[in-house]
Amino acid sequence: MFIETETTPNPSALKFLPGQPVMASGTREFATPEAAEASPLAQAIFDTGEVVNVFFGADFVSVTAAPGADWSALRPQVIAVLLDHFVSEAPLFAGPTGNGIAVPPPEEDMVIAERPEDAEVIAAINELLETRVRPAVAGDGGDIAYRGFRDGVVYLTLQGSCSGCPSSTATLKHGIEGLLKHYVPEVTEVRAA
Repeated sequence: MFIETETTPNPSALKFLPGQPVMASGTREFATPEAAEASPLAQAIFDTGEVVNVFFGADFVSVTAAPGADWSALRPQVIAVLLDHFVSEAPLFAGPTGNGIAVPPPEEDMVIAERPEDAEVIAAINELLETRVRPAVAGDGGDIAYRGFRDGVVYLTLQGSCSGCPSSTATLKHGIEGLLKHYVPEVTEVRAA
């Protein structure tokens, strides 16, 4: 088995491609060692001691190193953990959801209470996020989570290598906000949630 590594716009994060599916559906982020206890793979990556975020995408794992960590030493450790996991065909999650079919719920839910009269606008926003934004963000080793829409403002959370990336504000404000405002006139702003 060969695991490919790609850089991301976030200098603290690398994207690891094992050449096979990681998540059966959806994505999952682990921002703390405690959260990583839900996944033996995420926990093993955190156990290297120099990791602050692990993110599972459809066919990749993004890992964000702690400030001051040396990727030249950390990268081989992460690759070894990934190789052990995928070669042994170990379950991705602990417990009855280990086979990856039923994904444990994400750690965060919607943050903004939505109004029923905004249903059409929300559907248009989610369609654009799913078809135009999510594939681009996944290419950089991350994902975007929709957190709500109210009074013209779309609330989003960047995940994976995109979380904490120096260009994340530009991605939200200039990239995603511009796209949404162009196609959905009711959108006036995009904010991080």
